[in-house]
Amino acid sequence: MGSGQVTDWQGKNVTVAGLGVSGIPAAKVLHGLGAKVTVVNDGDDDRARAQAAELEALGVTVRLGDGATLPDGTELVVTAPGWKPDKPLFEAARAAGVEIWGDVELAWRLRGPDAAPWLAVTGTNGKTTTVQMLAAILRAAGLRTAAVGNIGVSLLDAVLGDEPYDVLAVELSSYQLHWAPSLRAHSAAVLNLAPDHLDWHGSMEAYAADKGRVYEGNRVACVYNVADKATEDLVREADVEEGCRAIGFTLGTPAPSQLGVVEGILVDRAFVEDRHKNAQELAEVSDVNPPAPHNIANALAAAALARAFGVPPRAVRDGLRAFTPDAHRIAHVADVDGVAYVDDSKATNTHAAEASLAAYESIVWIAGGLAKGAEFEELVAKSAPRLRAAVLMGADRALIREALARHAPEVPVVDLDRTDTGAMLAAVQEARRLAQPGDTVLLAPACASMDMFANYNQRGDAFAAAVRELGAGA
Repeated sequence: MGSGQVTDWQGKNVTVAGLGVSGIPAAKVLHGLGAKVTVVNDGDDDRARAQAAELEALGVTVRLGDGATLPDGTELVVTAPGWKPDKPLFEAARAAGVEIWGDVELAWRLRGPDAAPWLAVTGTNGKTTTVQMLAAILRAAGLRTAAVGNIGVSLLDAVLGDEPYDVLAVELSSYQLHWAPSLRAHSAAVLNLAPDHLDWHGSMEAYAADKGRVYEGNRVACVYNVADKATEDLVREADVEEGCRAIGFTLGTPAPSQLGVVEGILVDRAFVEDRHKNAQELAEVSDVNPPAPHNIANALAAAALARAFGVPPRAVRDGLRAFTPDAHRIAHVADVDGVAYVDDSKATNTHAAEASLAAYESIVWIAGGLAKGAEFEELVAKSAPRLRAAVLMGADRALIREALARHAPEVPVVDLDRTDTGAMLAAVQEARRLAQPGDTVLLAPACASMDMFANYNQRGDAFAAAVRELGAGA
């Protein structure tokens, strides 16, 4: 099918791998373009059968319970991003010389000649917040934009919809980047790199390489994290267009070609005249909500991408002021008896929890859940000086308890051996008992939630409800 733009889809035999949030829209779009679409799916349950019936009514062929066999005559495979690269379907496709695209690649190829450029964001943590901040800044500059990709508007809808955009703020996961070989962003940022999804990628090196794909072909700026050398290494390895610059962001004083912080002010020493002598004030740290260190880093990354697109300084300030973070991301729930209760249920891995713990001085930490192979030694060792106490819950809490015993033996630990619906209230009550005025009770689990809750949202809601119950009885 070649690597260029596909203009004639009529009669093309396309196999879509996976039903779900990306597979169904992809199948509908391709069918609408005239392709002969076959959807294959591993599962064959009631939900899959209902989805299959909807697609079959349109004229799409659906094969349930067999996602391993490549349908005869397949000329292109479009996959859901979560399908692992070593699946037999893909091995068969590669052996037959058939290209494999993800939904992001499909969206990129379907863009029109006057399509909006993409400002892309990836990283282990902070992607969604940064993309939402970026979209807020672009809107404050009067640009028509949307936060798309892993969040918000679907990329396919954004590139095929009737509304013309000036620029898109695009969140991309490592999965999506793996399956998007021809993507070329205007500018892109890798926020940070920490071990995650290694079961999918096979190794940290493969995970980092897929994240680094976001820099390929950048035209104006490759934005990296000065505090995370691995992100700068990815910039060095990227094949970019002539004139594209490496732009760092730092929580310290910025060097030339960096954005950073000076005396409570976010400043730009990258997109200014004579950057060796001058710096442009963009916003105050207090304009960032919440002003936790890792969130200031997110704001600087968003500002760098916006400035790369030519946005004026005032729009950075106005956009950051207008931004409201999603629920369960360092959300202040309430103060009870002089103690702050903060919900960061979204901190589902150690890297996110470390950033959350770094935002407060004296913490009663509520943690635990499904570890997904994570190790907690480094997290606990770094955070130990900030911990007044810890309340542990969930399936893999013993791993955190053991790390605390080794690296913070003086920190009191409550081990909650219960998984019923009242467990979170019990955890909050124990935390209240341990906390002193001026402390922060922080839900930053460092683990996934599915051992006890449907998702991190439900876990955060349970925490907030328990805190409100405390407040009512205070």
